[in-house]
Amino acid sequence: MYRKLLIGVLVAAIAVTAASVAFGASSKRSTTQLTLWHNYGTEGNAVATNNLVKAFEKLHPDIKIRVVSQPADNYFALLQSSAISHTSPDLATMWTGLFDLKYAKFLLNLKPYFTSAETSKLNGISYMAPDFNIANGFLVMPLENQFYIGFYNKALFAKAGISGPPTTWNELYSACAKLKAKGITPMIYGVDTQGLGQTFYPFYDFSYAMTGILSPAQWRGLYTGKTAWTSPKVVSQLTKWAALRTKGCTNKDVLTKSGILSAFSSGKAAMLVDGSWDTATLQKGLGKNLAPFAPPYSDAKQGGVIQYPGDGFSVMKASKHPKEAVQFLKFMMTPEAAKIISDAGLIPDVKGLTTNNPISNQMLALAKTGGLKPYPMLDNVIQSEVVDIAGKQLVAAFAGTTTPEKALASMEAALKSVPAERKGSTFK
Repeated sequence: MYRKLLIGVLVAAIAVTAASVAFGASSKRSTTQLTLWHNYGTEGNAVATNNLVKAFEKLHPDIKIRVVSQPADNYFALLQSSAISHTSPDLATMWTGLFDLKYAKFLLNLKPYFTSAETSKLNGISYMAPDFNIANGFLVMPLENQFYIGFYNKALFAKAGISGPPTTWNELYSACAKLKAKGITPMIYGVDTQGLGQTFYPFYDFSYAMTGILSPAQWRGLYTGKTAWTSPKVVSQLTKWAALRTKGCTNKDVLTKSGILSAFSSGKAAMLVDGSWDTATLQKGLGKNLAPFAPPYSDAKQGGVIQYPGDGFSVMKASKHPKEAVQFLKFMMTPEAAKIISDAGLIPDVKGLTTNNPISNQMLALAKTGGLKPYPMLDNVIQSEVVDIAGKQLVAAFAGTTTPEKALASMEAALKSVPAERKGSTFK
């Protein structure tokens, strides 16, 4: 009897051991490997991305994500090439608006994976949708609620006797004169590492120039051609922006100056026009002396602020693991993810989830309690052909190597060359 019992125990133990080995082998085989591409360099977006991946992997040990940092200057060309050759990543950073529509054929429509209740929690979700209509689905999970924004150094303003940020063109010119009188560079410009390449990126400023003359609804006229780039009011705004350099408001080497973030955060200039993604970097240098403001590119009191979910992550159609990739996007909507995003100095894009960053909260207050109308990013809602030409011509006008009239004429010509179906009643 005891022998039979012992034999039974041994058989059971062998069965358990065999099952454990089989389970271990099965678990190992079931681990899913994803690849994620981004073009964030080392800025706050990259910090948030890496920390989101680590937290997600901890919650989902059966899914691993390899993060690849791609160069910003040819990121979208690399992504398109990889999609065509079926070697694309599973997840990829994608800019929203007309950028994601440009690459829509390579992106998974996320509509089947998210309920309407879930998508209603995302700020600006229509800008991730075909024709900007959420009924058509959406293509990008936003990483953050972004601002094109001005930053100023409160200590340098106080030194120059300026009580607060300017709110009109004339107030800005006056502030520049007071700062110069104290030997302070008023505004610093130069090479930007977060744009389409490491060059001067003009759309942070020029978006605000357009808020000074057009309502949010009227911006569509820049897409359709109803408002010509060569119209007198647009020429006037570009002329006033270029006057910042001629009036001595800026450094002389506006197109080639490198290290502008470190220069501003170390107190070498009083103002910087940039993006909310650099908040954490600037806070490290300036601490409580850092404050945001809406660049006052308006004859009357500035009435708009650029607030928009400008980037996020898409699932590539070529992904062999779309369900697992979507799981990462769903994780991005959780409170845990919101804290990670906030800790990186960014603003979560999910309604009801807050940020603990005081500078970020000041930006949000510009629209919530400051009376400023939120606008999208101009370069996300006009044709890429116009954006490409503007990237050269606007900066040339700012640097004084061409006239505002010629720069805008080039942009108007670019718009006219765009096929009619891409400047009509729908966004394509």
